[in-house]
Amino acid sequence: MRGSGGRPGPSPRWCSCRVPDEEAAETSGVSRRQVLGGLTAAGALAAAGWPGSAEAAERAGGDRPVTITIMGTSDLHSNAVDWDYYKDAPYADSAGNVVGLARVSSLVKQVRADRGRDRTLLFDAGDTIQGTPLGFYYATVEPITKTHRVHPIAAQMNAIGFDAVALGNHEFNYGLPMLDAWIRQMRAPVLAANAVHAGTARPAYRPYIIKTMHVPGHPPIRVGLLGLTNPGVAIWDKGNVSGKLEFLDLVETAKRWVPIIRARGVDVMVVSAHAGDSGLSSYTGDIPVENASAMVAEQVPGIDAILFGHAHNDVPQRFVTNKATGQSVVMSEPKCWGQRLSVFDITLTRSRGRWKVTGRSATTVNTNTVQEDPKLVALVKKQHDAVVAYVNQDVATSTQEMSAAESCWKDTAILDYVHLVQTEKVKQAVAGTEYASLPVISIAAPFSRAATFPAGKVTIRDIAGLYIYDNTLLGSVLTGAQIKAYLEYSAQYFAQVAPDAPVAPASWTNAHNRPDYNYDQMSGVTYDIDIAQPEGARIRNLTYGGTPVADDQRFVVAVNNYRQSGGGGFPHITAAPVVYNAQVAIREAIVAYASAAGTIDPAAFHTENWRLVRAGTPVF
Repeated sequence: MRGSGGRPGPSPRWCSCRVPDEEAAETSGVSRRQVLGGLTAAGALAAAGWPGSAEAAERAGGDRPVTITIMGTSDLHSNAVDWDYYKDAPYADSAGNVVGLARVSSLVKQVRADRGRDRTLLFDAGDTIQGTPLGFYYATVEPITKTHRVHPIAAQMNAIGFDAVALGNHEFNYGLPMLDAWIRQMRAPVLAANAVHAGTARPAYRPYIIKTMHVPGHPPIRVGLLGLTNPGVAIWDKGNVSGKLEFLDLVETAKRWVPIIRARGVDVMVVSAHAGDSGLSSYTGDIPVENASAMVAEQVPGIDAILFGHAHNDVPQRFVTNKATGQSVVMSEPKCWGQRLSVFDITLTRSRGRWKVTGRSATTVNTNTVQEDPKLVALVKKQHDAVVAYVNQDVATSTQEMSAAESCWKDTAILDYVHLVQTEKVKQAVAGTEYASLPVISIAAPFSRAATFPAGKVTIRDIAGLYIYDNTLLGSVLTGAQIKAYLEYSAQYFAQVAPDAPVAPASWTNAHNRPDYNYDQMSGVTYDIDIAQPEGARIRNLTYGGTPVADDQRFVVAVNNYRQSGGGGFPHITAAPVVYNAQVAIREAIVAYASAAGTIDPAAFHTENWRLVRAGTPVF
């Protein structure tokens, strides 16, 4: 499958201070849908002065209230069809959810049919092209930057007819050239007002659009959409954006742009923000607030509705009162992976020749209420099949079954395999350097409790199920004191437990809502985690080679780029000297190591170097 334009065009990163919109279509009568994903055929005819135009609507008494519907997705994470690549089967969970844009398409068609195509818009709040092996494959194995094939997510979003898409933080995972190539393939405008060229306030991407809706029998309705991405990109993808892009505060950016958009005569002001609504951040430092969508509603006047994402929650409807105006802003977050569709209903009434929003509500609809759109499935079938074949390739043979089910409270062999690969890779990298004499230890977290290696053939799919993120490997230098502080911070993942409480490890984890991927374990040093002790006093018996670790002892630490750049807020690691950074993808390093060895034998690498204790007594 190839793009309609053949060779890619110029970089899509937007540099002008002039913002194009659909206004030209209103006067010229020429639809710009191919360019901006926009006007319906009826809207284009109305704009050209055919019956149903603004003048005709006014003559027909178009001051009656009208309700428009804004649909929204977020955190699709390259789920094109209802398929779990890690299980090689249709997606299934205990709640009966399904995934994929093919399901979303059916639901969007249903809403458009129910409400009327001219009364609906469809937006997205980011994190679209990363998250499954499908996204990985077309970014790295057969990257669209080299093949110029249309990315499967771009193909589907174009077919569905999205009106605009905001950038999420994961859009930057594969580098700016990949992101630019994907944007070129998108018919819908791709927005991020707070992503600016480094050292300037000049947007690097389009900040906003204005969509003109032509509802039969009514004057035109102008809807403005401001796109905001997550400031955490500066941390999580520092290697891709440092010195090129900066990411501004969402509230301050919205305060700049909302008045500009309002001044252009919009009747409805919508924000699509890739930011949760908690007001909190997973990082520390001078980076603006990560989950600031509710703060935008509260602090920026003139907003009617906010579609938000990033947190992967299902928030059907939330109202936030703006402090300055007292206006109620309706917010909604659709659950991730295409499991939900947010549906906003905005009612407008004519007053003194202008539209005024007089009602607003939202809900989310489960995509398991519809079947997959067969056209959307067929559209990406060849690409999907190529990924299925890729992930089912055998890479090695395991001497026994290994499971990550207990990796959050026990030292397991399957996670030690990640440590093994990371340690060996960094050891090879520092050999012959001034750091060759330092001990090499490894940091890794349990990403998926469902991960397993079967006894027998291990496939790329099995490894991808263990290491589900597209992280790269680095080597940094930490001291013994810093390692202890790092482990103490990690141990906050556990609740404090009485020494004689019943053994229930699953209930001890995720304290402070800390996810499993932010519980780091170390390999190469030996230590106990005493969960009967208060936070900050849990790491006991920290040794290396049987000798207590000295505060000033230095270690080379194998760590992923997410952690090294500040993800999770772990101490010391962001400022630690980097001695290795070859941009090697950890998942691919594991595949290559397993393939070269041919055999995965836990007896050769598994060492229980850490354990949970209570008041000094081992839990297990």
